[in-house]
Order: sequence, then structure tokens, then C-alpha cells
Amino acid sequence: MEPLYEEYLTHGGTIVKPYYWLSFSLDCTNCPYHIRTGEEARVPYTEFQQIFGFPWSTYPQAKHLTFYELRSSFGNLIQKGHASNCTGNHNHPESMLFERNGYLDSVISHNSNIRHVILYSSHSPCNEANHCCIRKMYNFLMMCPDVTLSIFFSQLYHTENQFPTATWNREALRSLASLWPQVTLSPISGGIWHSILDNFVSGVSGSTVLQPFTAGRILADRYNAYEIDSITGVKPCFIEVLQSQRKENQNRKVQAAFENHPLNNAYPGQPFLCQNPRTPVLFMLVPYRDLPPIHVGQNTQKPRNVLRHLNMPQLSSVEVKDLRKPPLARPVEVLEATNGSGSNKEENEENKKKWKK
Repeated sequence: MEPLYEEYLTHGGTIVKPYYWLSFSLDCTNCPYHIRTGEEARVPYTEFQQIFGFPWSTYPQAKHLTFYELRSSFGNLIQKGHASNCTGNHNHPESMLFERNGYLDSVISHNSNIRHVILYSSHSPCNEANHCCIRKMYNFLMMCPDVTLSIFFSQLYHTENQFPTATWNREALRSLASLWPQVTLSPISGGIWHSILDNFVSGVSGSTVLQPFTAGRILADRYNAYEIDSITGVKPCFIEVLQSQRKENQNRKVQAAFENHPLNNAYPGQPFLCQNPRTPVLFMLVPYRDLPPIHVGQNTQKPRNVLRHLNMPQLSSVEVKDLRKPPLARPVEVLEATNGSGSNKEENEENKKKWKK
């Protein structure tokens, strides 16, 4: 049978025609190479911003992009790449990747160490008639029961009621999520954004990777987590950025207050024990009476049994022999109390007779 795809080696990785009959097209700027691997998979930062809506939350509907990672059972990266949609033939990236006897099938059949497929998609997968992304994913998982699939998405695709295919897509997502734990569906959030920037985006500086999240992006991620939970009934993996940012800002304020504290320079010759700037030093800033009790390893209110080993004094041989002999009995002198009246003596005699009886 003729192969469905064609792959060509480049300096940074490979470029793949997902369908051998694709050719250069004026209707699609990515044709015919919609799948790229290795460093060829990196996209410019401006393109990533427009398609994924990062760091904002606005998206154009025309372009779809999916980054992927193939990992071993130990988490080692075997291959990374991306798949883009074809605007000329109206194919989604997931439809190209999970095509039967396509590129992903061929890679996994030639490498038995692949156990995890991780997708970072601009849109959640759909099951519309022109694409059938979820149906192809489902068939792929049935053919590869030892492979897990983790899907992270930037926005939900056609699940709102204003789209005619919304009911169909929601039902397909619910069916795909029922394969848990082999399949997980989660929104992109938190540090996952920074990981994508680091591994799949070109022209990104260090300040760009570490820039704070915008309110629009945080709210969009939270909305996606709520919606996918209500659609599938399976709680997604979601990182609450607001709480982590509040903790980080609080730690920075505490550290700044410590640096300005007069006791910080009390002993300039001694090094500061806490070198991590994110670790708050509470004992210098909070009154002692307000601190909770500190329990390290065990309950401090419970008394501890302390075993002390003492050196016994050296005894002579005579003393040792004397210790082996039983102690001699000492005579005990019995005294009888004679103080008291005569009537008391008579009562005592009567009581003795009663006890003898």
C-alpha cells in the first residue's frame, strides 16, 4: 500500500506532508508541509500570540495549531513537533496527526518506547463531519491501548449553543473523556504556558517567558476549566494562577520588609541563613505571641522518655561476693501500745475473740 505521508529531513528536524497528494497552494500558506518535527516545529512569537491568544484572550477562528510531544514511560522526550491546519482542504491538525496509517501511526509503530502523547492545542478537538478529530483519536487509542493521551487546549471549539454542531462536539468530548485515565482533557494554564514558550516558540526573550499573566488570560483559563468539567464530568488539571501570584507577591513583600528591617544588619559579619528570596522570614516580622506553636516531627506537649547510660563504679571482688549472698534478716521489735483506758483493752480482747471465731 502506498504510504499516506511523505517526510523530508532538514537541518533542524523534518518536514512532513500528511497526505502525499498535497502540493503548494495559494489557499494555504502552510501547504504542503503541515507537520514539522524537532526545531522545525518552532513558530514565531507573533504567530503564537495570534493563534493561542497569549498573553491575551482573543483568538482568530481561521488558524489552528497543535504542538505535540512523544514521551517514553519514564517521561523522556522522544520527539516533539507541531501540526497546522490546512485552510485550503479544511483539515484540522488533530485530523492529520491521528489519521489511520498516517504519520503518528508510523512513528509509534517504529518506536515501541513511546507511551505518552501530549498535545498543546489552540482549540479543543471536535467531531464535525469535515474533520472527525475525536473519532480518529478514539480509534487511535483503541489500536494503542498502552499509549496515554493528554490534551491541553487554549479555547473550546464550537461548544457554545450558538453553533449548530455544539451538541455533537460536547457529546464527542464526553465520550473521549470517558476513557480516563488513558485520556485527560485540560485547559492550558499556569506554568504550561511558559513551557510551551520555551520549547515551541522562537524569538522569545527571558523577560517574555517570565512575564505575568494578564487578567483576561487568567479568566479565560478558569472559564475553560469550568466548561470542560461541566461537559465531561471529569475535573481537569488546572493551575490557579491568581492564588500562586498572590503568594509570590506576598513573599516578595515579606522579603523586602526583612531587607529593610534594622535587625537585618545587626550582624554584618554573619551570612544570612535563608538564601532563597521567595522564602519569607516570619520570625523577624511577626510578634511571638501571634505565632502558632511549632511542632517538629512529634508532639512537643507529650513528655519524652530519655535513656541515659551511666558508668557504674568498679567494685572489689569481696564486695561482689557479698552482693551474691542474700541479705540477713533484721530482728523486728514488736511494741504494743499500752496507752489508753481499760475499757479500750476489754473491747480489743472481745474483737480478737470475734475474729478467731
